[in-house]
Amino acid sequence: MTIEVDRRTVLAGVAASVAAAVYPPRVAAATYYPTEQHRRVLALAKEKVEQHRAALWRTDMVGIADFAMPSSLPRFHFADLEKGEVRSFLVAHGRGSDPEHDGFLKSFSNDVGSLATSRGAYVTYEWYKGKYGTSIRLGGISPDNTNVLERAIVLHPAWYANPAMLEKWGKLGRSDGCFAMGESDFNEALWHLSGGRLIYADRLGLG
Repeated sequence: MTIEVDRRTVLAGVAASVAAAVYPPRVAAATYYPTEQHRRVLALAKEKVEQHRAALWRTDMVGIADFAMPSSLPRFHFADLEKGEVRSFLVAHGRGSDPEHDGFLKSFSNDVGSLATSRGAYVTYEWYKGKYGTSIRLGGISPDNTNVLERAIVLHPAWYANPAMLEKWGKLGRSDGCFAMGESDFNEALWHLSGGRLIYADRLGLG
C-alpha cells in the first residue's frame, strides 16, 4: 500500500513538472477555474448586456475593466457568457487618471485633452491600422464617455502594457486614455472582443 502511494506521488510530481515546462506561467492571463471574482464578473457582464443590448451586435463576450485594481494586476476581464468562463489580462489606464504614475487610477474624465480614462459602457467597432498597429475602434454609449470618438479612445496593443514592465517597474505605463493591452495578449481582444461587443469600465472592486 505504501509503495503504491509513493508511486502515485512521484508520478504526480513528474506530471506537474512536465506541465510546467510545456505551459509556463504567464503574468498577464489569470486562471481559468471559477473564483468568487469570476462569478461577480459574469454577473455584472450579464447585467450590463441587458442594460445596453440595443447598442450591441454580439452578446457572447463582454469586457469588464475593473480600475479599482492597480495596473500591476490582471484587471481586464473577458467574460464568456456562453461558456461561463472568465479570462483576465493586464490593461493600462490613462495618464490623466494617474498623474503621479503610481499604478493606481485616481479619477475618470470625459473631457477632450484630459488624457484620462473614461468610465461607462463602450461598444467595440471595426479593426483599423493605427500608431500601435491593428487596433479596435470604440464608441461610448454612456453619459460619462460621450467623447470617445472625438478623443480617439480605442483598444490597442502597446509595449508599455507588456508583463515585462512589471518586472522592471512594478506597474504598467500609461496610455492617453485608451485601453492598452500587452502585445502578446491583444489577439484575444481582436478575435473575441471586437465587432459590436460590450466593454464596461469603472472602479468596480470585484476582487
